[in-house]
Amino acid sequence: MDICKRLGENVRRYRKEKGWSQEAFAHEADIHRTYISDIERGARNPTITIIEKLARPLGVTASQLLE
Repeated sequence: MDICKRLGENVRRYRKEKGWSQEAFAHEADIHRTYISDIERGARNPTITIIEKLARPLGVTASQLLE
């Protein structure tokens, strides 16, 4: 599986486990909602800095998002 798609699926799964909408998660991660949507669809290739910003509010590591 493409790493961007895997990242997107993991972000979506962890976000839903928290019970957050994309909007709520975007606020927590300080990332625009449309960027979150693009990541979840595998349409973006985010930097490690962005992956860290995604991981922190989800309570996971960057490597867990990429597994």
